[in-house]
Amino acid sequence: MEQTFIIPPFTEESAKLKVKLVEDAWNSKDPLKVAKTFTLNTVWRHRDTFIRGRKEVKNFLSTKWNNELYYQIKNELYAFTDNIMAVRFEYEYQNKDGQWYRAYGNEICEFDTNGLIQKRFASIKDLKIAASDRRLWAQAQTVYELKKQKSMQNTWSCNSMICDRL
Repeated sequence: MEQTFIIPPFTEESAKLKVKLVEDAWNSKDPLKVAKTFTLNTVWRHRDTFIRGRKEVKNFLSTKWNNELYYQIKNELYAFTDNIMAVRFEYEYQNKDGQWYRAYGNEICEFDTNGLIQKRFASIKDLKIAASDRRLWAQAQTVYELKKQKSMQNTWSCNSMICDRL
């Protein structure tokens, strides 16, 4: 049976950590890694797209990140209960025509007893921005450089069991 590192019932501390680890997974842009944070029979609504099952999640994310270049997301815990989280987020990306966007959204995720997401409902609005208005990508580059420096010092734990087992 699959189980993640952080399981319900959530506390404020564990909910915030779960949101951060999920953010890190999405920023990896690895469809398989992200898909593994969902149950095999997960149900999604992403904008106007309805997705069922981990395989469809993986396929959807592969397509998404092939079209949304330089993708970078920032999540913020809005509210939580024992096994449900509401998250506000924004992300930036560039489309294949070179236009930059910032997307704002809210999502509700329901977790099973093993900490995997069994339901996800997301509402998102994209806004065109100028390249000079990007703010998340600049932050990501800074974080990336810090991670790179720390990994050289052999102290960064991004590949640890905790990061691999959201």
